[in-house]
Amino acid sequence: MTKDILILGIETSCDETAAAVVKNGREVLSNIISSQIELHKLYGGVVPEIASRKHIEKINQVIEEALTTAEVSLDDIDAIGVTYGPGLVGALLVGVAEAKAISFAKNIPLVGVHHIEGHVSANYIENKDLEPPFLCLIVSGGHTHLVLVKEYGTYEIIGRTRDDAAGEAFDKVARAIGLGYPGGPKIDKLSKEGNKKAISFPRAHIEGAPYDFSFSGLKSAVLNHINICEMKQEEINRADIAASFQEAVIDVLVTKAMLAAKDFGMKTVAIAGGVASNSSLREAMATACKEKGLTFYHPSPIFCTDNAAMIGTAAYYEYLKGTRSGLDLNAVPNLKIGER
Repeated sequence: MTKDILILGIETSCDETAAAVVKNGREVLSNIISSQIELHKLYGGVVPEIASRKHIEKINQVIEEALTTAEVSLDDIDAIGVTYGPGLVGALLVGVAEAKAISFAKNIPLVGVHHIEGHVSANYIENKDLEPPFLCLIVSGGHTHLVLVKEYGTYEIIGRTRDDAAGEAFDKVARAIGLGYPGGPKIDKLSKEGNKKAISFPRAHIEGAPYDFSFSGLKSAVLNHINICEMKQEEINRADIAASFQEAVIDVLVTKAMLAAKDFGMKTVAIAGGVASNSSLREAMATACKEKGLTFYHPSPIFCTDNAAMIGTAAYYEYLKGTRSGLDLNAVPNLKIGER
């Protein structure tokens, strides 16, 4: 009988302090998340220094709770997976230092995990039949990528954003129409009250780069619309703006994903990242995939936002490949996908 492999995952790349215990890469025994959203709302976005200090306060408690919930101890853990980039450097350092300390003290192998590869791996948790190769659309606050997942841990980026990431655009537009932080969930909610055809916002298409994204022009168009309404003293319909903006983003994301799937012969499409929890995006992707005869996968919302279960899953497949990190592992805030 094959021995079960238990991974302790640690995630501190932004404003969630998270720890999880994952068995054999697909079974989550615990997934503990301490969110700082309420704190950062006061400032309209994440304050890096505050985030780092909160991680220091919470990290030991979160790990202890993850182990207790999973009914295991550190003596049962086969490896520690930790996010070492990309992200906020101070926040990343807290998780990396904690993981290295436990690795050294308990002589447990250490595996550094790329945060975005963790998001992709979130799809494996609930979709037991999902295997590479597949196309993954990664949509988060800092990243918008189209990636070919060729094998576990092997990726090829075929499209990326040229400026603002989709999640960043959501936050900026939410701030412009007075919704506050975090923007994504609030726009998703308000858009249900609006008419997505009310305002014709632009869709960016980049010459010679059919799979790349650009959302800065769309963001500017929203701001211009608001300014024109104010100058003409016309009513600003926030619900219509939210719905029309969201429709423009989703239209581009889905269209480019479908084009890439066709051009690269992919029969399976997945989404990942914080914006992948957007209900309208999920519905649009599901509809488009069904029309084109593609299989569509997505994580539950709890595994779309930052969490440690996805880090534990990614670490499991790296561990099987023999990937090990030394005690010289450091935070790499601008780490590129596929780099080690």
